[in-house]
Amino acid sequence: MSVKLTTRQVGDVTVVDAVGRITLGEGASTFRDTIRDLASNGHKKLLLNLGEVSYIDSSGIGEMVSGFTTVTNQGGQVKLLNLTKRVKDLLQITKLYTVFEVHDDEAAAVRSFS
Repeated sequence: MSVKLTTRQVGDVTVVDAVGRITLGEGASTFRDTIRDLASNGHKKLLLNLGEVSYIDSSGIGEMVSGFTTVTNQGGQVKLLNLTKRVKDLLQITKLYTVFEVHDDEAAAVRSFS
Protein backbone atom coordinates (compact mmCIF):
# COMPACT_ATOMS: atom_id res chain seq x y z
CA MET A 1 0.00 0.00 0.00
CA SER A 2 1.36 3.41 -0.91
CA VAL A 3 0.56 6.61 0.90
CA LYS A 4 -2.91 8.15 1.12
CA LEU A 5 -2.94 11.90 1.74
CA THR A 6 -5.84 14.03 2.92
CA THR A 7 -5.69 17.75 3.60
CA ARG A 8 -7.70 19.89 5.99
CA GLN A 9 -7.54 23.46 7.22
CA VAL A 10 -7.01 24.42 10.85
CA GLY A 11 -7.20 28.20 10.78
CA ASP A 12 -4.59 29.31 8.24
CA VAL A 13 -2.58 26.10 8.60
CA THR A 14 -2.98 23.27 6.08
CA VAL A 15 -2.70 19.89 7.79
CA VAL A 16 -1.70 17.01 5.51
CA ASP A 17 -2.66 13.66 7.06
CA ALA A 18 -0.56 10.83 5.61
CA VAL A 19 -1.46 7.15 5.96
CA GLY A 20 0.64 4.26 4.64
CA ARG A 21 4.14 4.12 3.20
CA ILE A 22 6.12 6.91 1.53
CA THR A 23 8.36 4.90 -0.78
CA LEU A 24 9.89 4.96 -4.25
CA GLY A 25 7.25 5.13 -6.94
CA GLU A 26 3.64 6.11 -6.37
CA GLY A 27 4.00 6.95 -2.67
CA ALA A 28 6.83 9.44 -3.09
CA SER A 29 5.37 11.00 -6.24
CA THR A 30 1.93 11.42 -4.61
CA PHE A 31 3.62 13.10 -1.66
CA ARG A 32 5.70 15.38 -3.92
CA ASP A 33 2.73 16.37 -6.10
CA THR A 34 0.53 17.16 -3.08
CA ILE A 35 3.16 19.40 -1.44
CA ARG A 36 3.92 21.22 -4.71
CA ASP A 37 0.22 21.74 -5.47
CA LEU A 38 -0.41 23.16 -2.00
CA ALA A 39 2.63 25.46 -2.25
CA SER A 40 1.70 26.71 -5.73
CA ASN A 41 -1.86 27.41 -4.53
CA GLY A 42 -0.59 29.72 -1.81
CA HIS A 43 -0.64 27.38 1.19
CA LYS A 44 2.37 28.68 3.13
CA LYS A 45 1.87 26.89 6.46
CA LEU A 46 2.02 23.12 6.08
CA LEU A 47 1.81 20.65 8.94
CA LEU A 48 2.58 17.07 7.89
CA ASN A 49 0.85 14.59 10.18
CA LEU A 50 2.93 11.41 9.86
CA GLY A 51 1.32 9.53 12.76
CA GLU A 52 -0.09 6.83 10.45
CA VAL A 53 3.00 6.47 8.24
CA SER A 54 4.43 3.01 8.76
CA TYR A 55 7.55 3.38 6.61
CA ILE A 56 9.56 5.97 4.69
CA ASP A 57 12.42 4.94 2.39
CA SER A 58 15.25 7.12 1.07
CA SER A 59 13.09 8.26 -1.85
CA GLY A 60 10.36 9.36 0.58
CA ILE A 61 12.93 11.22 2.70
CA GLY A 62 14.16 12.93 -0.47
CA GLU A 63 10.64 14.07 -1.31
CA MET A 64 10.14 15.41 2.23
CA VAL A 65 13.33 17.47 1.90
CA SER A 66 12.37 18.60 -1.61
CA GLY A 67 8.91 19.66 -0.40
CA PHE A 68 10.45 21.46 2.58
CA THR A 69 12.81 23.34 0.22
CA THR A 70 10.03 24.23 -2.24
CA VAL A 71 7.75 25.64 0.46
CA THR A 72 10.57 27.43 2.32
CA ASN A 73 11.79 29.07 -0.91
CA GLN A 74 8.27 30.46 -1.40
CA GLY A 75 8.31 31.99 2.07
CA GLY A 76 6.38 29.21 3.77
CA GLN A 77 6.99 26.73 6.57
CA VAL A 78 6.74 22.96 6.82
CA LYS A 79 6.52 21.24 10.21
CA LEU A 80 6.07 17.61 11.17
CA LEU A 81 3.51 16.12 13.55
CA ASN A 82 3.08 12.79 15.38
CA LEU A 83 6.18 10.94 14.20
CA THR A 84 6.22 7.20 14.81
CA LYS A 85 9.29 5.79 16.54
CA ARG A 86 10.55 4.35 13.24
CA VAL A 87 10.22 7.69 11.39
CA LYS A 88 11.71 9.61 14.33
CA ASP A 89 14.71 7.25 14.37
CA LEU A 90 15.12 7.67 10.61
CA LEU A 91 15.16 11.47 10.93
CA GLN A 92 17.76 11.27 13.69
CA ILE A 93 20.00 8.91 11.69
CA THR A 94 19.84 11.22 8.65
CA LYS A 95 20.30 14.32 10.85
CA LEU A 96 17.06 15.76 9.39
CA TYR A 97 15.66 16.02 12.91
CA THR A 98 17.64 19.29 13.09
CA VAL A 99 16.06 20.58 9.86
CA PHE A 100 12.38 19.89 10.51
CA GLU A 101 10.47 21.32 13.43
CA VAL A 102 8.72 18.34 15.04
CA HIS A 103 5.62 18.39 17.26
CA ASP A 104 3.63 15.76 19.14
CA ASP A 105 0.56 17.92 19.79
CA GLU A 106 -1.48 19.26 16.87
CA ALA A 107 -2.88 22.30 18.70
CA ALA A 108 0.61 23.37 19.84
CA ALA A 109 1.97 22.76 16.33
CA VAL A 110 -0.74 24.95 14.76
CA ARG A 111 -0.04 27.72 17.31
CA SER A 112 3.71 27.52 16.55
CA PHE A 113 3.10 28.95 13.07
CA SER A 114 2.01 32.36 14.40
